[in-house]
Amino acid sequence: MNHLDQIHPAIAVVIAAFVLIGTVLTLLGTVGLLRLGSFYERLHAPTLGVSWGTAGILIGSVLMYSTLGSRPVIHELFLGIMMMVTAPVTLMVLGRAALHRDRAEGRPPAGSDAPGHPLKRGTER
Repeated sequence: MNHLDQIHPAIAVVIAAFVLIGTVLTLLGTVGLLRLGSFYERLHAPTLGVSWGTAGILIGSVLMYSTLGSRPVIHELFLGIMMMVTAPVTLMVLGRAALHRDRAEGRPPAGSDAPGHPLKRGTER
């Protein structure tokens, strides 16, 4: 007999849905990281994938172990909070560092390819 046999089928479907949603979001973040072109475009997809993907998987895990243990399992919520806070902040710092580097090297930042933009090459005054 398996300990998973103790989970009610309706709760197992909810747990599976959360884990599936979290896995798909994490996979989409990874695909976005690989497929998008510039460094700045690549920052957005992993942030959402890690944050919401981790949240879905952790909610499923909390539901499963709370159901099996007949007590709320909240220590995993700390992991989720840390992932939701640290991943976006880390990628924001990386983006700002890349923007600082681009400005120091005289390259136009992302979204500045409009004609006449002061940082566009060939249009410096």
